Amino acid sequence: MSIRITAKARRGMVALTAVAGLALGMAGCGGGGGDDEKPKPSSSASKDGGSQPSAQEGQAETPLAELKGTDGLLLQVTSAVRDSGGFITVSGNLKNDGAESVAVPPQMSGDETEVVSHGPSLGGATLVDSKGKKRYYVLRDTDGRPLTTTGLTTLSAGQALPVFMQFPAPPADTADVTLQVPTFSSGTIKISG
Repeated sequence: MSIRITAKARRGMVALTAVAGLALGMAGCGGGGGDDEKPKPSSSASKDGGSQPSAQEGQAETPLAELKGTDGLLLQVTSAVRDSGGFITVSGNLKNDGAESVAVPPQMSGDETEVVSHGPSLGGATLVDSKGKKRYYVLRDTDGRPLTTTGLTTLSAGQALPVFMQFPAPPADTADVTLQVPTFSSGTIKISG
């Protein structure tokens, strides 16, 4: 009888500890301010009211590469960062430089059935390591979704969207790779990190 009471008491203490930990975690995540607070302008905002991305946000001032696509589409690669986890994140902007709206080509998703089934994306992109003679494909999660920007449909004239793609990292001594995206020209980019 006392063993059963002791076991119930232990379970209750474990549950109480878990609830207290969650409550402290939630309190730590809260902003502490009311909903009426407005964000303060950052010191990096320019005088004309627009803000420029800082180097800390992973955006280079000049693109590492510009890949030209069909119908005025342009992919500007702004960073290619090697992570200690064994992958590379390539970031940039997909821009419509044309005068009319453009549908993002479905070929950019690649031709793998599992990737295409998750909707329009940059899943067809590859990195080519000429030195190591290897091609790296966009990483996928356990459900087959590509680790890239998804949901790409139509870009209006002048519209730009931030995009990213994650790839397995080539060997540490490889600094330059070629980014290939279906329907776009190829471009060599330098890996940082």
